[in-house]
Amino acid sequence: MTTRVWDYLPEYEQERADLLGAVEAVFESGQLILGKSVQGFEAEYAAYHGVRHCVGVDNGTNAVKLGLQALGVGPGDEVITVSNTAAPTVVAIVGAGATPVFVDVREDDYLMDTTQVADAITPRTKALLPVHLYGQCVDMAPLQRLADEHGLVILEDCAQAHGARQHGKVAGTMGNAAAFSFYPTKVLGAYGDAGAVITDDAEVDRDLRQLRYYGMEKVYYVVRSPGHNARLDEVQAEILRRKLRRLDAYLTGRRKVARRYEEGLADLTGPGGLTLPSVTEGNEHVYYLYVVRHSHRDEINERLKRYDISLNISYPWPVHTMTGFAELGCAEGSLPVTERLAGEIFSLPMYPSLSRDRQDKVIEALREVLVGL
Repeated sequence: MTTRVWDYLPEYEQERADLLGAVEAVFESGQLILGKSVQGFEAEYAAYHGVRHCVGVDNGTNAVKLGLQALGVGPGDEVITVSNTAAPTVVAIVGAGATPVFVDVREDDYLMDTTQVADAITPRTKALLPVHLYGQCVDMAPLQRLADEHGLVILEDCAQAHGARQHGKVAGTMGNAAAFSFYPTKVLGAYGDAGAVITDDAEVDRDLRQLRYYGMEKVYYVVRSPGHNARLDEVQAEILRRKLRRLDAYLTGRRKVARRYEEGLADLTGPGGLTLPSVTEGNEHVYYLYVVRHSHRDEINERLKRYDISLNISYPWPVHTMTGFAELGCAEGSLPVTERLAGEIFSLPMYPSLSRDRQDKVIEALREVLVGL
């Protein structure tokens, strides 16, 4: 049986009764759109983060897009972010009418190199969009100082960092607003597409609620300003409500899997060897992905297939090198660290319900492959 990077079936078996109960509760409620489940999840997710507002939307991409729009970002504006991210981050910026501007990432934790941001700011810069990648937070203090100095807004992309913390602050609470994805693979995952934006700003909350509902305020058919159909589904909201109660247990499970990898692979690190994840000082990593690095990544990947082990690469093609963003004019070589990482990083299987036996299989296979290189 193939050992996959992610598998929801073990979790489903453990939580089946509760998950099906969530579906039944919605179907029996008499309200299938923007009902009590969405309202309940929004209140509970805001409370988890200690913020005033949460607006549920249909997916993480729209969480970023609508979040930017609610913060006043639009045509003619520039948004500074990274190319070492999932394409939806950049698709959302373009969808809001703005222009993405890329800075490179750091060698150690693969996160935004905040020392490059000041030089990227122009008179058109409106927002900073740090991506809390793989399960830990970008260094936010320098970004907060730059935002204050230049009058910029910050939207945190927290799609991979549910529950992560930096110096005690929860990811998503260090900017003007934060976008989350609840795609099934996420630390807090739905059973389909879902997303949300959190904020302490009442005006941003109001605008988000209009944007997700065609631009309407409260009265159907009365559009205040053209918006979208981007509502969080009641079934997904009820599932997320129930899974939110287990989020801290999921984090504990992920950290346990990460420690076991570290123990089993530590002696394979060093010059020319495997690079394990680096946790930046002040961060509490939640290990959405367990990303390792090796100069012979592709060969390792091919050899592990013989052991029936499937890996993932996040991300093999930096966004700025994709043909769909060629008009941005970012030449190959402009982001050297990002481009180098694209040829070396890969993810090992990581999810809380990964069994000890399956993880041992991965560790043993990877050890054999590395010794044979």
